[in-house]
Amino acid sequence: MTASVREKDAKKEAMGSRLIVMREKGLILTMLLVKGRLMEMNAYPAAEEPAQASIYLGSIYIGKVMNVASNIRAAFVELSKGERAFLPLTGMKDAALLNRKYDGRILAGDEILVQVAREAVSTKEPVLTTEISISGRYAVAFLANGTGRFQFSSKLEPEVRISLENCLHAAFDDSDILKGCSLIIRTNAGELTEYAPLIEEIQSLAGRLEKIRSYCAMRTCYSCLYCPLPAWLTDIRDTRHDQFEEIVTDDTALYQELKEFLEQNYPMELSRLRYYADPSLSLSGLYNLTSKRKEAFERRVWLKSGGYLVIEPTEALTVIDVNSGKYIGKKAARDTFRLINAEAAVEIARQLRLRNLSGIILVDFINMERKEDEKELMHLLALELKKDPIKAAVIDMTPLGLVELTRKKVRKPLREQMAAGRAEEG
Repeated sequence: MTASVREKDAKKEAMGSRLIVMREKGLILTMLLVKGRLMEMNAYPAAEEPAQASIYLGSIYIGKVMNVASNIRAAFVELSKGERAFLPLTGMKDAALLNRKYDGRILAGDEILVQVAREAVSTKEPVLTTEISISGRYAVAFLANGTGRFQFSSKLEPEVRISLENCLHAAFDDSDILKGCSLIIRTNAGELTEYAPLIEEIQSLAGRLEKIRSYCAMRTCYSCLYCPLPAWLTDIRDTRHDQFEEIVTDDTALYQELKEFLEQNYPMELSRLRYYADPSLSLSGLYNLTSKRKEAFERRVWLKSGGYLVIEPTEALTVIDVNSGKYIGKKAARDTFRLINAEAAVEIARQLRLRNLSGIILVDFINMERKEDEKELMHLLALELKKDPIKAAVIDMTPLGLVELTRKKVRKPLREQMAAGRAEEG
């Protein structure tokens, strides 16, 4: 294949969208490319041993309460000897204790059913919850005492929600499914054209929860009752499949694992899986991944207009500054600032997702004199954040003109994900 032919093929490929899975330096990388742009990237340790499952997001464990810190309304729970996690007590509605009947209190020495709700980040321990759930691609099932209920993702269109609700009531109103669990129907359910896969998944999730309920009393402290899928497969499962046309990998072992996963769970998606094998051009080279990934770690991000962002993550929050930079235009100052700020809003939403930045984010946009321009900017930013699969929202604009955002903390920031993998390899 000549260089010119490869360039044409690469340009054609770049117009589509795909999920790339590859192995690098002790890591498994998943990268979502949309029209040639890197929208999302995650890195996972290449070897996830079952014995380590307790530290991973979604694992369900019988832990032991080490101590209760009343001043911060939290408990510290041991998942295994020497492995401590943080359990917030604020807002806790119920808890499954194995050593005594729950009376509204959590005491040191209690054996408690918990789930890892958030991975350890930097110096902070993993965060636990007593709301036990198992996730699928289309639904999340929560362990419930008494009659459960259906809830729906706020991102589902109203007409889709009504259709789903009618279908689920017809399928489960006369069954015992909701006697042991509550269900949240995920945004991914909106991609279904017929609902048999959703109904089958709900039955499977409810069955797994019932097994956990039935045998947890017979297991000893520190037992891991449920290990989720390897995190990189969960990432693929949870990415909305209308966001990409194919899954591409150049690793034979990963290809085989993906093939088996899709065959067992989503056979209709097998046609999207592609193994890339071209000795003359690497998968990374085909999509120019090295330079695309480099951008996710740079402090300065250039905009097409010539403006740029400065992104500064700190321990407590992330600060983003918007600058006019190299912009040279003939438009009036008002139009110039509106243009750069609008472009910055779209790029900020992308960068939060790409870098997996979370918690509190403060954005210093270029000052605008008119209130209607500020409202227009805030509306655009809110619309862009709604595209993020992780909950993100605009809170307000401060009197000093700083825009406050929040993004839910779920996984480690991308920089920490990459650093953790390199440390394990070393």
